[in-house]
Amino acid sequence: MSQAIHFIAIGGSAMHSLALALQKQGYIVTGSDDVIYDPSKTQLEQHGLLPTELGWFPDKVNQATAIIVGMHAHPDNPELLRAQELGLPIYSYPDFIYQQSQQKQRVVITGSHGKTTVTAMILHVMQYHNRRFDFLVGEPVAGLPGTVRLSTGQEAPAASVIIIEGDEYASSPIDPTPKFLNYKPHIALINGIAWDHVNLYPTWDSYVEPFEQLAEDMPKAGVLIFDESDNMLDVIGQKDRTDITKIPYQPHPSEVVEGQTYLVTKKRSGVPSRRIPVSFFGEPNMKNIAGAMAVCDRLGLTEDQFYEAIPSFVGVTQRLEKIAEAGGRTIIRDAAHAPAKVEAITEAVRQQYARQRLLAVVELHTYSSLNKLFLGEYQGALNPADAAVVFVNSNGHPIEITAPDVETAFAHKNLRVFTDVADLQTYLVDQRATADVFLLMSSGSFGGMNINELASQLLG
Repeated sequence: MSQAIHFIAIGGSAMHSLALALQKQGYIVTGSDDVIYDPSKTQLEQHGLLPTELGWFPDKVNQATAIIVGMHAHPDNPELLRAQELGLPIYSYPDFIYQQSQQKQRVVITGSHGKTTVTAMILHVMQYHNRRFDFLVGEPVAGLPGTVRLSTGQEAPAASVIIIEGDEYASSPIDPTPKFLNYKPHIALINGIAWDHVNLYPTWDSYVEPFEQLAEDMPKAGVLIFDESDNMLDVIGQKDRTDITKIPYQPHPSEVVEGQTYLVTKKRSGVPSRRIPVSFFGEPNMKNIAGAMAVCDRLGLTEDQFYEAIPSFVGVTQRLEKIAEAGGRTIIRDAAHAPAKVEAITEAVRQQYARQRLLAVVELHTYSSLNKLFLGEYQGALNPADAAVVFVNSNGHPIEITAPDVETAFAHKNLRVFTDVADLQTYLVDQRATADVFLLMSSGSFGGMNINELASQLLG
C-alpha cells in the first residue's frame, strides 16, 4: 500500500514542488493551506492536489501515515496539533529530504547569496552530460522538470547523488534548525556570508554560528568548499579539521570584449589558455562558476566537460536577468535585497556597462531591510550607479524608517526615495532620457508593478 503523506502548508514554493515529486513517485498526497498563490496554485490544480477549500481541517490528517509541515504554518496549527495527538511522524521538508536520501551522496549549496545560481550551474552541467541525480533548487532550471526530484527506484534505478540548495531559515514551526544543517551533507559549499534575516539572527555572530556549525559537523572524509575571497569563510575554512578536505576557490578569471563575457581557462601542460563565451557576467557569477566547478570536480566531471557544458547555461530567473533590450537601453532584474548582494550586483552591472549611464533601483520590503538599526548596512551599496532609487514597501505594515533615514543610510549623491508604486513607475519612465541601463533589484514584486509593462514603456 502506498504511503499517504499530508502536507500542512502545501502552497509554499518548496512544499508544493516536493508534493508533486512525491505524487509522481506513487505516494498518496494530500494538503492544506490558508492561502495559495501562483505558480503553486496552478501547478497543484493541474495535478489534482489543490485543496478544495482553503483553511485548516484536523480530520484531513486522520488517514495520513506521515506529515510534512511547512514554515507557513504555526505551532498551534489545528492540523499539526491533531497529528501530534495521533503520534504521526512529522517532518519538516529538509528532514524529509534527508530521510529519503540517506543512501545518497548529499551535496549542499549554501551561503548568503548565489545559492540558486551555483546549484543551477551544477545541475545544468550534470544534465548536459546525462548524469543521474536528484535535486532541490529554489528556481526552475531549463531542461529540468520542476524544482525537486527525489527518485526512489520504483520506476528506474534511484540516483546515487542529490544536489540541494540549502538556506539558513528555520526548518519548520517546530524545528528551528537552519535548513542546511538538517541535510547533513557529505559535500558542502558556502558561497559567501553577509548578515541578513535580523528577525532570526539579531546579531552578526548569531548569523555566522550556523555556518560554523556546518563546518564543524562535516563527516569524516567530507568536503568543504568555500569562497576564499570572503574573509569570514576563510576563517571557517581554516578550522582545525584534518579529517575533511577543504577546497578554497576565488572568482574564475574572465574578460569582457565588446559586451561579451569570456571565461579564461588556465594554461596546462601542452594545452594553451582558452576563452569560453558565457551568457552571464559580473564577479558574483565568476565566484559562482568557480564554486560550481569545484563541486563538479568532486562529482567526477572534468574541467573540459564543465567548459563544454557551461556556454549553454542560460542563467536563473531574476539573477542578473536581462529582461529587455532595445534602442540603446537595457533592463536587468535581480533578486538582490541584502546589502552585500545589492552592492555586488550594482558593481557587476557597472563594470559590464562601464560606458553607459546606470540607474539602480532597490526595493526595501523584508523585515531586515525595513529595520532602522539594520538600515545602515546599506551604506554605499548603490554607489556604483550614476543614479539610485529606493522603493520602501511596507506591505501595509507600520514601519519606523523615513525617507531621510534612507537617504542617510545609503549615502548616495543622486538618490530618490519612493513609497508609492505609481509614483515610482512614473519617475522611472521619465528617466528614459537620462539613463541607459535600468537595474531593478528586489526579492519581492515592487508593490505589484508590472515589470514587463514598465520595460515596454522604458524601451518605447
